Amino acid sequence: MDNRDYYSDHKYCQSCQKYVSYLMSMDHSYCIECGERVKLFSEQDWVNFNDTLTRQKPKGGRPRKQRGKESA
Repeated sequence: MDNRDYYSDHKYCQSCQKYVSYLMSMDHSYCIECGERVKLFSEQDWVNFNDTLTRQKPKGGRPRKQRGKESA
């Protein structure tokens, strides 16, 4: 990951429709431009991020039995 500092970090403001600097409180973060709560991603960026994770996730389940082979 990048070594980012707080001043260059941005979150998405639904009201402003862009990534903005924010003020952080104990429970939520707020846009410095309009004061609304901000989110980590926009809706579209969240969908893209989630799709990428889903594609990279390994398939689960037990391995198939090796038929015809003797066990140890």
